[in-house]
Amino acid sequence: MVESPRDVLAIERSTRWRGLYHVLGGTLSPLEGRGPEELRIASLLSRLESGSFREVVLATDPDMEGDATAHYLARALRPTGVRVTRIARGLPVGGSLEYVDQSTLGEALEGRIELS
Repeated sequence: MVESPRDVLAIERSTRWRGLYHVLGGTLSPLEGRGPEELRIASLLSRLESGSFREVVLATDPDMEGDATAHYLARALRPTGVRVTRIARGLPVGGSLEYVDQSTLGEALEGRIELS
């Protein structure tokens, strides 16, 4: 799961991910009036119900909004029984996925961690 289509391109450049993508369409941002209903969370839950998925990897930016969105999704996805992980912290805090070099992003994908 990524925030934007540009993030899909960034992950593809890493050449280390072989899964499917779900573009959320942004992050939670109470200051900007963006809550869960403005994101594609319902369609993510629907996809998980209709398929046989083993894991959802949350690839949100390592900033306050990305962190809040990842934790919200971890709670929202828990009832599905699907393993929920987040890419590792190989990325600079406050950075954006689209600007990270492919090696750093690849290492972050390989070192993802379980969110509890």
